[in-house]
Amino acid sequence: MWRFLRQLDRNAERWALLAFYVMLVVTMSVEVLRREIFAYSSIWGEEIVRYCFIYLAWIGAAAAVKERAHIRIDVVMHYLGRRSRAALYIFGDLVMFAVALVALYWSFENVMVSATFGSVSHGLRISMVWFLAAVPVGFALMVLRLVQSFLRDVNSLRDGAPVYEGDRLFD
Repeated sequence: MWRFLRQLDRNAERWALLAFYVMLVVTMSVEVLRREIFAYSSIWGEEIVRYCFIYLAWIGAAAAVKERAHIRIDVVMHYLGRRSRAALYIFGDLVMFAVALVALYWSFENVMVSATFGSVSHGLRISMVWFLAAVPVGFALMVLRLVQSFLRDVNSLRDGAPVYEGDRLFD
């Protein structure tokens, strides 16, 4: 059980991103072929692609929080010591945590309003709750990853180890 939870913690966003990306590409390809070969397209295909892209964006944002892959200007970080760098990352995580909690609250309220009034999508005729839930799901994942990042940074600060700065794409 612990092994499964560890794998889920390590790869949850990756698998979700892969599923939504494959669904987006397959649906878009089918719709392009239908439009070009049969001169017919559907409204549901466009909706599926749009909502997959929204889920990709919000789950991707949570994955970026986990890997510290968000765009940032870190010129100052090169001039700071280990403790100062860790303290600055902790401060940034706390600010982002506060913003994520506020956004989670307001986005969840938006989902509840949609559920109360029973709004449905135009083409798929599915409850909009499933699509609007992308935002609170993304912010909930961000909150979880920020707590993990905070604990990791506090442990690094306590142990005097270098703080995790994420993997570099380019050097």
